[in-house]
Amino acid sequence: MQWDKNSWRNYNILQQPIYPDQTALKEVENKLSNLPPLVFAGEARALKAELAQATLGKSFLLQGGDCAESFDNFSANGIRDMFKVLLQMAIVLTFAGGCPVVKVGRVAGQFAKPRSSDFEEQNGVKLPSYRGDIINNFEFNESARVPDPKRMIDAYYQSASTLNLLRAFSNGGLANLHEVHRWNLGFLKKTEFEGKFEELASNLTQTLKFMEACGITTQNTPELNSTKLYTSHEALLLPYEEALTRIDSLSGEWYDCSAHMLWIGERTRGENDAHVHFLSGIKNPIGCKIGPNAQPQDIINLANKLNPQNEAGRLNIIIRMGADKIQSVLPNLLNTAKKEGLNLLWSIDPMHGNTVKTSTGFKTREFDKIMQEVKSFFEIHQSCGTIAGGVHLEMTGQDVTECTGGSFKLTEFDLKDRYETQCDPRLNADQALELAFMIADLVKKARK
Repeated sequence: MQWDKNSWRNYNILQQPIYPDQTALKEVENKLSNLPPLVFAGEARALKAELAQATLGKSFLLQGGDCAESFDNFSANGIRDMFKVLLQMAIVLTFAGGCPVVKVGRVAGQFAKPRSSDFEEQNGVKLPSYRGDIINNFEFNESARVPDPKRMIDAYYQSASTLNLLRAFSNGGLANLHEVHRWNLGFLKKTEFEGKFEELASNLTQTLKFMEACGITTQNTPELNSTKLYTSHEALLLPYEEALTRIDSLSGEWYDCSAHMLWIGERTRGENDAHVHFLSGIKNPIGCKIGPNAQPQDIINLANKLNPQNEAGRLNIIIRMGADKIQSVLPNLLNTAKKEGLNLLWSIDPMHGNTVKTSTGFKTREFDKIMQEVKSFFEIHQSCGTIAGGVHLEMTGQDVTECTGGSFKLTEFDLKDRYETQCDPRLNADQALELAFMIADLVKKARK
């Protein structure tokens, strides 16, 4: 079947809401189709070129952000703090790890969430599952859980506002390397990693002074005064993605203009299903989550569907297996892909495979397990002669208590203090910075 932006409707589809008002859904789709694109095709092409360098081991992908964006918790300060922690992590990887960093946020569109069950039950009451603010409401009552297509319009406008602010932060001085000492968030005060970052910032400041003495300044070198931050989200709600897919006037090709990069989740990566079909026809760089049940042939089949031209930078395989399973599964996948000559960017999502439920009833992730899976990812690539190209994290710039462990040694009894996520537990800024220093060491070692 010839691909068109709506041809996914002829395929089996999973994880989609059932809208009771189909007329309202069609009206929303029509409105979204006529609204301006959120990103431009040229930006997506630029990201693909940068990811091609990461595929070759010449740079490293840092992809991170919220588990699920929220309408109620949307604020300029929240966006700023996420931007700052991504900058911190990137400067650690660049300066301490000696590696250029491609920065991609899980932001400005990460509203829809796949669920393990269509229903959830509380105190004997059974209701449809919360599927993200773009679909229904987090509140546990019958009317809140009814899928409402108008929420797609709200998601679009919040994404537009977020992108506007991110572009201002990227080019308006906040990303100036001379401001590196000010990137610390207010609560980063007590850990050894805050001290390590201050030491790194001081060394960077000395380097910048030397460069200025050589005539390289923020006035004549824009890279010192600004940065590029691309956006990404899971392309789960296909009516929304279809409505924002446009033909690029320069190339004549289809781009999903809801984000620079889109990915398919582990639950929706069926090679003959709607999500894979839809992403096969857009020219954005794309990702695919791969869990512990994946077989080597799955990687070959997905690459043939999603990257038939075998372009470097087009397809990011995002491993999410868990610290206890990655050693037994990943080597086969890497060796098969290498033998087939597949140009794939391999990155690690150490969050999803390490989720547990505590005795206190909270869903959490153990920081030690997260670090263990990241280390294993690098070690396995080293032994297979392949390239560990990136990391994919659910994290926040806020001082939350959602993942146990880290330098503050959070326990399951601390989780109740600031457990604010609407879906999955996120690293807080301290934990994200601690992880960045460890990854910088692994990147530096891999590049020797």
